[in-house]
Amino acid sequence: MIAIFAGMNLIKDYFKRKVGYQSLERNEQLTFKLHVGFTVTDGLVAGVLTLNEFVFLRSLNGSSYQLSFLFQFSVIAFIFLIFISEWMKRVKNKQRLVLVTGVLTRMPLALLVFFPGDSSAYTFDSIYHYIFLLIFLIYYLGNLVIFPTINLFLKSNYRHAFFGPLFSYSTLGGKIMMLITAFLYGWVLDLDPAAYRWVFVIAAIAGTLSTAFLSMINYTETVIYDNLSGMWSSVKESIKSMRNILKTNLPFRHFEWGFMFYGFAFMSTTTVITIFFEKQLGLNYFSVAAYKNAYNILALFLIPYFGRTLSRIDPRKFAAITFMSIMLFLLSLVLTYYLPQYTYIVGVKFYYAMIPFILFQAVFAATMSLLWSIGSAYFCKPSEAGDYQSVHLFLTSARSLFAPLLGVLFYELYGYVFTFVVGVAFLIIAIGIMIWSYKRDEVRLKV
Repeated sequence: MIAIFAGMNLIKDYFKRKVGYQSLERNEQLTFKLHVGFTVTDGLVAGVLTLNEFVFLRSLNGSSYQLSFLFQFSVIAFIFLIFISEWMKRVKNKQRLVLVTGVLTRMPLALLVFFPGDSSAYTFDSIYHYIFLLIFLIYYLGNLVIFPTINLFLKSNYRHAFFGPLFSYSTLGGKIMMLITAFLYGWVLDLDPAAYRWVFVIAAIAGTLSTAFLSMINYTETVIYDNLSGMWSSVKESIKSMRNILKTNLPFRHFEWGFMFYGFAFMSTTTVITIFFEKQLGLNYFSVAAYKNAYNILALFLIPYFGRTLSRIDPRKFAAITFMSIMLFLLSLVLTYYLPQYTYIVGVKFYYAMIPFILFQAVFAATMSLLWSIGSAYFCKPSEAGDYQSVHLFLTSARSLFAPLLGVLFYELYGYVFTFVVGVAFLIIAIGIMIWSYKRDEVRLKV
């Protein structure tokens, strides 16, 4: 906790020098402090979750299919947005809702302290596997409430001119905390593979504290919904609206078609990559943390550049670059399979063929973080951005219903290389759709 508050003060001091903390209004200063508190404490939890799938596979002896469910839960929860968004409109005290959600969905992480410390206790189809999965399903369901309220609270307190800088500096603090936590967590797990039990107690406290910070941000509901009887009819209208958007907006439909093929490639290979790291490459916890942090650190430097790039080109061209980067890092893994030479550098099992993996993964992490957030907004009016992003998230959760499981099935039937090559094939299709759609509109505009 001392590190968390120290990190908050460092970010505030940095912002003072770069932008001018004193130029903020009193309410903006308070909101910024609370926002930094939220991102830094949430970054600690994110750092722990960075190794979560590897922990489940290595320390708890989870199966490949169970591992695919663990990844699936982080995305599939968004399928309930169509219901939650309508219900949340009718909640008058959203700060209290965020706090209660944090307690109910973050504190259960502390239950992992009661798990056995001996890995031999986790036999095939152990009850602990299902308890672990249930705890994280509950955790990810909390994001349905927490994620939409972040921008809602901040936009009500930050002036437009300061929104970008304040948001970026706060986010940077969370990313740095995530990187530090992942490194330390990987090192601790190599010393004691059962250390996740007490680390998750810390994560539970930090996660609850993060929502406490968020709930303290001042927010006053401007529209009060008193008529609860119309909720289901509103949900029907939301479904109708999503269908009409895809039916009438052809460029956006092409954009989502491309994302469907990309999404299948990404979701079907993510779990298999974790298995590849553990079973094929024999990486320890610290090595996995080092690889993940390496490309995330590079991504922090690349984000400003790609942010300027996205503002100058069509998002479909930008998406083609993003999809190309993931295609190349999948091919890098295939290269590592056939060229498994490595050395040890400060305790990290470093594969030479993984160098392009780190570079292309960094490009993917930087570009996708931008494309995911604002890509869909390009195709609509500002007032429609929320509806278009809801369509995007809903389709994301829809493909998560089958893609992770199919990826594991491909791996168990045909192996790593086949699974990665299938992913590459789908990415080639996704790139083709994006380029074709952009060129089609370009020709139509010239005519």
